[in-house]
Amino acid sequence: MVLGLRQQKISCKLHVMSIDLADIRSLSDFQRHTRDYIRKLKESGRPTVLTVNGEAEVVVQSAEAYQKLLDDQELLADLRGIGRGLEQAKRGEGRPMRDFLIALGLEHGIAIK
Repeated sequence: MVLGLRQQKISCKLHVMSIDLADIRSLSDFQRHTRDYIRKLKESGRPTVLTVNGEAEVVVQSAEAYQKLLDDQELLADLRGIGRGLEQAKRGEGRPMRDFLIALGLEHGIAIK
């Protein structure tokens, strides 16, 4: 065990968002009915694909749904980092926390007892 840590199962719920094929619309329709689309985006929390000349061009979503997506992405990155750290500890890589704190203290002129 490193630093008295024990491996635990980390449980979290990531907000999973997918694109519904029914939520594909033309950009020109979006432009004609922008207020209706914005209301629907806010209510559903789901993205809509907008097409130009029949080809998917952009995805629009509410600011709240986008923020959830960013938060989930950050959480996933954090969990991956924790996983890498646990794997390194299992392999015996790294150094004891006390040694790290002493070196950090010396680097910043702080005495660690």
